[in-house]
Amino acid sequence: MYSIVSTAIVHGIESIPVQVEADVSTGMPVFEMVGFLGAEVKEAKERVRTALKNEGYFLPAKRITVNLSPAGLRKTGSGFDLPITVAVMAALGIIPAEQTRGILYVGEIGLNGKVQPVRGILPIVFGAAEQGFSRCMVPKENYKEACIVPGIEVIPAADLKEVISFFQTGKWEKIKSNGELNQITEMKKQPDFAELHGQPFLKRACEVAVSGMHNLLMVGPPGAGKTMAAKRIPSILPPMDEGEQMELSKIYSVCGLFEEKQLLLSERPFRAPHHTITPQGLTGGGGVPKPGEISLAHHGVLFLDELTEFKKESIETLRQPLEEKYVRLVRAGGTYQYPADFMLVAAMNPCACGNYPDMQKCTCSRGEIRRYLGRISKPLLDRIDLCVEVPRLSYEELSSPGKKEENSAEIRKRVKAAWELQRERYDGTGIYYNSQMPAECIEEYCALDKKKKAYLKQIYIKLNLSARAYHKILKVARTVADLDGSREVELEHLNEAVCYRSLDKKFWEQT
Repeated sequence: MYSIVSTAIVHGIESIPVQVEADVSTGMPVFEMVGFLGAEVKEAKERVRTALKNEGYFLPAKRITVNLSPAGLRKTGSGFDLPITVAVMAALGIIPAEQTRGILYVGEIGLNGKVQPVRGILPIVFGAAEQGFSRCMVPKENYKEACIVPGIEVIPAADLKEVISFFQTGKWEKIKSNGELNQITEMKKQPDFAELHGQPFLKRACEVAVSGMHNLLMVGPPGAGKTMAAKRIPSILPPMDEGEQMELSKIYSVCGLFEEKQLLLSERPFRAPHHTITPQGLTGGGGVPKPGEISLAHHGVLFLDELTEFKKESIETLRQPLEEKYVRLVRAGGTYQYPADFMLVAAMNPCACGNYPDMQKCTCSRGEIRRYLGRISKPLLDRIDLCVEVPRLSYEELSSPGKKEENSAEIRKRVKAAWELQRERYDGTGIYYNSQMPAECIEEYCALDKKKKAYLKQIYIKLNLSARAYHKILKVARTVADLDGSREVELEHLNEAVCYRSLDKKFWEQT
């Protein structure tokens, strides 16, 4: 007898449909599986055979052949156990083959028949709904995650007994789920900018950076407030829309980090990896490739504290994703693409002792300073929109008890208004923030008169800017204008944007 059931595999963060065919015929007793299989998929036949035996179903002395198609796609992961089991049971006549159609199956099978949870349920079920499936059978522990996807009925399976019972009776245990697409968890209390004393220029830079999702580098001595400011950036980020929530949730589902949430992720991520992280940890990879930190920071912030302490090969991997907003990994099993549209925030000391350019206090030689700053390459610096010097706080700034600092809620209102202006301006273009503006659109959205062009020409020559740096000045100026509610980019907006580009010249070109 012959049967066919449907399943899927996660490739990147997208679901690719896979058909599982099972054929039982006379011949030498053998259980054979074909279809470009990974080691864990090849082992599935032993798990399936033993699980069925422990449920009281012994495989007959016949030739059993299982094919997973398309044959050109490498099959990895343990989620094929359940569809293989269902296909074999249908081919053996244990369950009616016609009742297995129209359902997508995914899950791992234990030797005792228990259906184990797997990673990547959310993109698989989301893909099943897009492909027109009306039902999906998943492990019971993945049920709440699967129920987030609208328009598809989810059948939980705790073990093979429940699977067989479902096909015999058409009924299954209903589980209460709180997973609805538009449900949003309460925002947890975050650190507030009101707790950061002084540093008005740094706060302004953070506001401008978030308003246009520009990359930000903070340079200053230890204890000046760089890390403190970075950790407060999430408090001024506006919430994600449903599409962004779903995309981010898919990434976390593939990484196995979604189970504790059981709802779409509603807060923008803030990832702060340690400086010992490897290039693979940042970009993703592994035997079965998974997203790295830059994809986990998608639609949010990637904070690299003590930037100069990161391995050079690690931070240099950021250059392409910062431009293209995705990561493409080429492996023997295929090409994997992960979204990586994040805002880079980095902090570093100006030298090893932290006191440069105050040569009265700095104990480093010129050569040591040059080598220290040389850990950050010029191409990477060129991709950073705002570079801010964070001076040491004075005693008066730190201890003034009566001074009230602006809180994050007030800053967030201005940021949200700037985002709304950008969404309205770029509606239908595929652009969401000023930082994403391609070079060919800059003339249209950052139009300048003769006086402003003459000013920028002087700056371009004086600072010896690259074409990328020139465009970044215009994009930042556009964001500053949006914060002011101005339709035109004025001279004061250009001045402020230039201030954010001159610091790298002060440190990297004067040593």
